[in-house]
Amino acid sequence: MKTRTFSDLSLSKPLLQNLEALGYDTMTPIQAESLPVMLEGRDLIAQAKTGSGKTAAFGLGMLIRLNTEKRQLQELVLCPTRELAEQIAGELRRLARTMPNVKIVTLYGGVPLGPQRASLQSGAHIAVGTPGRIEDHLGKGTLSLQQIHTLVLDEADRMLDMGFGDDIARIAAQTPPSRRTLLFSATFPETITAISRTLMKSPVIVTVDTEHEKDDITHRFYRTGSDRDTLLLQLLSHYRPESAVIFCNTKTDCDALADMLGNAGFSALALHADYDQRERAERLVQFANGSCTLLVATDVAARGLDIKSLQAVVNYELPHDPEVYIHRAGRTGRAGERGTVLSIVTPAEKRRAANIMEAMGSAVGTFEADTLQKETVTPVHPQYSTLAILGGKKNKLRPGDLLGALTGGAGIDNASVGKIEVMEKICYVAIRTERADQALRALQNVTIKGKKFRIRLLH
Repeated sequence: MKTRTFSDLSLSKPLLQNLEALGYDTMTPIQAESLPVMLEGRDLIAQAKTGSGKTAAFGLGMLIRLNTEKRQLQELVLCPTRELAEQIAGELRRLARTMPNVKIVTLYGGVPLGPQRASLQSGAHIAVGTPGRIEDHLGKGTLSLQQIHTLVLDEADRMLDMGFGDDIARIAAQTPPSRRTLLFSATFPETITAISRTLMKSPVIVTVDTEHEKDDITHRFYRTGSDRDTLLLQLLSHYRPESAVIFCNTKTDCDALADMLGNAGFSALALHADYDQRERAERLVQFANGSCTLLVATDVAARGLDIKSLQAVVNYELPHDPEVYIHRAGRTGRAGERGTVLSIVTPAEKRRAANIMEAMGSAVGTFEADTLQKETVTPVHPQYSTLAILGGKKNKLRPGDLLGALTGGAGIDNASVGKIEVMEKICYVAIRTERADQALRALQNVTIKGKKFRIRLLH
């Protein structure tokens, strides 16, 4: 029988104590299968879906080999998007919080090179980044991979889909031949096999069935002519999800659809690679904290999206690959909650829908659009609005400071304050929409830790 508890592994006492404090006891299947391989120092190919616990798996596999006494870069994680890089770095910091002086840096585009260069120069142990920005630093001589002993490729299938295969090969070539390579992928196309042959040494292959229980997710395919917009408004009015990701296949479609939904009275934001880092971060924060109900995204932008409770996934356009559909669907119905996947099928997409149903291996509902009740379009409005405070960890701000300012000087009751996120240079606070203007005016006239900060209400 495979190991199922972290205490059965040869982990250090501080790591085990931290895992217990974090509530990690029983390992997920991917953790149970892959961690013993990583503890042996072997190369690994692991197929794991979103929400399977893979980040904690390779994170622990990295931390057990980290030498914190050496102030040099020892481990590198490559991933496809900035959002995923931030998510991975955040999880690594949580896992490493009982280890002394572990420094983790993120390296991705859309932000200046200078601060990243300074972080590298001051000495970092682990870097998490996107291939393009890693190559930028290598080209400018601000990054050395000569001491790397662990290279992680997370969401390798998506990086290859995005055309990063050659970049990954060039980056790997600058690491020592003795390094260990850990490759994690949601799908297993031929390109994964090809890249593993060039980068890895006799890798152990782990495939874990991490599909959701059939009862967790309800799939509905609605057939229509060519009027996707009208059907989408009917679906949203009928099912009334308080949080949903709507997938489009192109960035242009995302923008057009978000505008259409906004004009119809819905709270919708687009998310794709053309937005700069600040805009992307703010849109993700608003969606995660309940200030926005609908996120209209491409598959690439949604990689790394970590929303704990997502009621629905909507396929405004069906993907060409059934694996992509399954990956989209896996974002709802997580952690024992129920989820719904709603898909619009035009005549041109009938073959795609049939391929998806066949790949899923189970009967899913297919309905005509006119089976929906002809309801008046009634948007679900978000319960919260978001305040952005232009100060953060660099100003020694903590969530308690912001909560105190709101409930003290601003006179806002605790129940009206939602999720608080403190980042390096900015804080985001979710406030009940009916109290948002009051909170904004009040905070503009109070000091937090003896200082006044610029504050704005996000729209």
